[in-house]
Amino acid sequence: MAVVAQLSPSSYTETTRLSSSQLSLSSTHLSSLRRRAFRPIIGPRNPTISCSVNQVQAPVAVEQDDPKSKTNDCYGVFCLTYDLKAEEETKSWKKMVNIAVSGAAGMIANHLLFKLAAGEVLGPDQPIALKLLGSERSLQALEGVAMELEDSLFPLLREVKIGINPYELFEDAEWALLIGAKPRGPGMERAGLLDINGQIFAEQGKALNAVASRNVKVIVVGNPCNTNALICLKNAPSIPAKNFHALTRLDENRAKCQLALKAGVFYDKVSNMTIWGNHSTTQVPDFLNARINGLPVKEIIKDHKWLEEGFTETIQKVRLVDNFTLILFVMNCIVFL
Repeated sequence: MAVVAQLSPSSYTETTRLSSSQLSLSSTHLSSLRRRAFRPIIGPRNPTISCSVNQVQAPVAVEQDDPKSKTNDCYGVFCLTYDLKAEEETKSWKKMVNIAVSGAAGMIANHLLFKLAAGEVLGPDQPIALKLLGSERSLQALEGVAMELEDSLFPLLREVKIGINPYELFEDAEWALLIGAKPRGPGMERAGLLDINGQIFAEQGKALNAVASRNVKVIVVGNPCNTNALICLKNAPSIPAKNFHALTRLDENRAKCQLALKAGVFYDKVSNMTIWGNHSTTQVPDFLNARINGLPVKEIIKDHKWLEEGFTETIQKVRLVDNFTLILFVMNCIVFL
């Protein structure tokens, strides 16, 4: 498919034809440039801006005693107070929810944040505040994400804060989406990766325990998610253990689908499916406790060799086609909790 672009300066007219692939490349390049060309936040950088959606007031800048003591700022237009009384439709809206997201500059979070802000996850009547946690290396990219959220003008998005300190970004969080984790690099031993990520999630668990809502719901996406979720849980003793969830739901659903296909039933007939271990070839899909139409799997599926070998291997080795699948599972996990 070709697209015709008409250029009409005062001195000449030129027609340029671009292929769809060229347009895609140009769009990606422009997006990359746009992220580097950040608009400065209006006003002095050091003051903290008081933000509230519960009352009508002008934004007030409060000078800090130590400008370096705070590493997170509300971003751009989100530093201004939202006038609830001016919006008739807000009378039916719920109380604002604080959502903390780690790894917020990454590809998965970059897609998920816009779906959260659009009301596709918590509903079209749920205002939200996004607290975006990054690292020193990703802070510039994180500002780009905040700028794009600002430009999108989502009616439900009331606050956006960015920073690198979990004790500040997790304050009063009612949802914590822990997406960020160090991936395994070339030549890196699994034990070394576990040690690095263990430190990250231990620190985030302590921060949640110290400043988050006592009923915060924590979803761990960063792999190895089961281990990371356990580390986070153990470092947050004040938060109920039932509030911590690792995103092995994706593997669980894959296992349900395979059992349903083999049994010739729709997947809603499969229940009690459990995945033991992390998302890797060491995980164990537990078909012994699973049920199909309320009956043990082995009573419905007579091919026991397939259950013990083929089924397990299929679930262990399947891989994502792209990150969008994972984003959808994060969304579904939030909806079902």
